[in-house]
Amino acid sequence: MYLPTLSDLVLIVSLGAALGFFGGLFGIGGGIIAIPLLALAFGMDQALAQGTALVMMVPNLLIGWWRYQQRHPVPLARLLAIAAVAMTSTGVSAHFAARLDSSHLRALFGLFLCVLALMLLRRRAQADDVPAPARFGVRLTPVVGLVGSSSMGLFGVGGGLVSTPLFVRLFGQRQTVAQSLGLALVTPSAIVALGSYAQAQRVDWTMGTLLALGGLFTVSAGVSFAHRLPEAKMRALFAWMMLATAAWLMLSGLRD
Repeated sequence: MYLPTLSDLVLIVSLGAALGFFGGLFGIGGGIIAIPLLALAFGMDQALAQGTALVMMVPNLLIGWWRYQQRHPVPLARLLAIAAVAMTSTGVSAHFAARLDSSHLRALFGLFLCVLALMLLRRRAQADDVPAPARFGVRLTPVVGLVGSSSMGLFGVGGGLVSTPLFVRLFGQRQTVAQSLGLALVTPSAIVALGSYAQAQRVDWTMGTLLALGGLFTVSAGVSFAHRLPEAKMRALFAWMMLATAAWLMLSGLRD
């Protein structure tokens, strides 16, 4: 277990605050940044970094989901359907992930994120603040939960990154509404994943709790800022964040 010095304590809580704001802004857990930081800066192996990041992500996701839900209420039946699909497919995909080459998977996932990001940027060029026409009815939204939570199980990250652009492109949702639905998908998946990592004793609770503590003070600010931005700018920021994530995933996959 990591025992921080006073300077480390300030650094970790500040890092958690930055990740909390980032997660609230984009409707994600922040693990895509926290995991490589924990591995590189604190020398954690991949599994320990992922388990520790989940300690931070779960409360951030819960607060973020609640704040988005206050602004964009989603019917309880749809939330439960998305959550049920997400929890089931996360467990199944995580089971198969252990048998696959993780480096190749990360590279392929990065390529997939590139395609989704370019779709969002293309949409921005076509129409600034007008939502895309819906191609499917809302009853099919749990299917996105299947895709997004499968990426959580296979790669440990990416549920919100995958689901949000799909909600925008296929179901005609505004960016902030799509992020709200994405949080409804990712949050139960993260809780299930944290339980699995904790059972395997792959969690540094001290580090994770300090990161979570910092995030508790900034998630709501990130959500509030997201709703002040114009739709087109929010969509573009999300797309560029996806491209940066994709580049990191592909490079790390090729290095391994």
